[in-house]
Amino acid sequence: MNPDAASAAGAAANGGAFLAVNSFAEWREAARELLRAGVPPEAVTWTRPGADDLFSGATPSAGPPDSAAIPSSQTKAAPHLPRSLMEMLQRAACFRDPDRWAFLYRVVWRWTQGEHDVQSPADPDGGRLHAMVKAVRREEHDMHAYIRFRERPVDAGPPRFVAWFEPRHDVLPQVAEHFVARMGKVSWMIATPEASVLWDGATLHNTGPLMSSAADLDDAGEALWLTYYRSIFNPARVNAQLMQSHIPARFWKNLPEGAIVPSLVSQAELGARKIGQVQAVGAKRGATTIPISAEKAQPEREQPSKLDECRRCELWQYATQAVPGEGSKRAPIMIVGEQPGDQEDLAGKPFVGPAGKLLDQVFAQAGVDRKTIYLTNAVKHFKWEPRGKRRLHKTPVQREIEACHYWLEKELAAVKPKVIVAMGATALKSVMRKGTVALKDFLGKPVRVDGCWVVTIYHPSYVLRVPDESSKHEAFSVMVKGLKLAHELLERPDLPDPA
Repeated sequence: MNPDAASAAGAAANGGAFLAVNSFAEWREAARELLRAGVPPEAVTWTRPGADDLFSGATPSAGPPDSAAIPSSQTKAAPHLPRSLMEMLQRAACFRDPDRWAFLYRVVWRWTQGEHDVQSPADPDGGRLHAMVKAVRREEHDMHAYIRFRERPVDAGPPRFVAWFEPRHDVLPQVAEHFVARMGKVSWMIATPEASVLWDGATLHNTGPLMSSAADLDDAGEALWLTYYRSIFNPARVNAQLMQSHIPARFWKNLPEGAIVPSLVSQAELGARKIGQVQAVGAKRGATTIPISAEKAQPEREQPSKLDECRRCELWQYATQAVPGEGSKRAPIMIVGEQPGDQEDLAGKPFVGPAGKLLDQVFAQAGVDRKTIYLTNAVKHFKWEPRGKRRLHKTPVQREIEACHYWLEKELAAVKPKVIVAMGATALKSVMRKGTVALKDFLGKPVRVDGCWVVTIYHPSYVLRVPDESSKHEAFSVMVKGLKLAHELLERPDLPDPA
């Protein structure tokens, strides 16, 4: 029992008390003791620790618990609240309102008195509770959407990325968990006027305010971003009202492009929207369109040196971590799968889930030692979609396969395998560097790619999905034969290309 909560409950039961809380956990413990003592909402004044109150000295709330303070006849069993109500209370506790703790206690008091309509939006208190929850959810969403991390120089040390945000409600803890799940082991910090969180790649640290404003951030790449933003800004299509409705005004000031948007909009209003390009381009006459491939049109950028820092496509935002390849660094055979699954995403290792267990059976049937093989995936981040409480696999698209081929090339250059075994269509597309290849055209037919033999087999997940036993057995047999063929090619590297 919390001494402060017990003392306050005793004082309230005997006439009234002041109770200072600073978090939902403290409020919940205090509320439990008050409800056990049968203390009504009007008998308690809730304050913040250290808050100056005109009557704060009238009835002390701290001190050792007095067992005689609460008559035994008034003590009740700890109340049980439904999970849905507790979740609403916890979220509403993030709503910044000086009266929030008193209001939340009034809600639970009414519930324990049998007034279950207090959870309904039609009830005055229920309507206010729902509005608070909605506002907090909205703030969490806005923080997810409008936080902009600035990258710090590597020699500056951690954190590698820093962001500034000014939330209206106390949502920093749950927002921090959101970014922990999406930024892997890269260190970062989110600073707000009231508090800061730091992630060192393994542990989340909560602390007080460490910055005073976004002006404390320094990003060498921001000038490049602003140059790019100016170049893609189309004055002919600008709609200031639509921009304001999509992004509330309070967020613009902390976005990098917020510093130049007013002048760009002003120029559009003054006539720049007559042309669909920036002024420097629109002023040129007789310009000739020069065809250029999309790949060559990309600006030169410094490529990531660590897989955990990869931002070449958007998949990193939703995965727990990147999953690198694993195995002998001089393996003669490299097996390439599609992407990590749910268990691989959590463990950070390839083929440790159901597909990996079936692959072990294939190894055993083919007489192959897994330790002699290098195992990896064409895509290094888990792509998934929610289905209830489960994360279901979603097939990567070609642009994601192409973006991740950068890492597969590094693995191929380091391991130098003589034979590549492509498991499934995604792996085949990555190895062949073609988005139009069909799996059925390559099964059992080895081909040469960049001086290396490529053998194509089914992915283990396909075998697991096949409904009937005969098809499952046939697919399993194709995998076993493919691995045996890969070993035969090691012994006969001069075998002619069947194509």
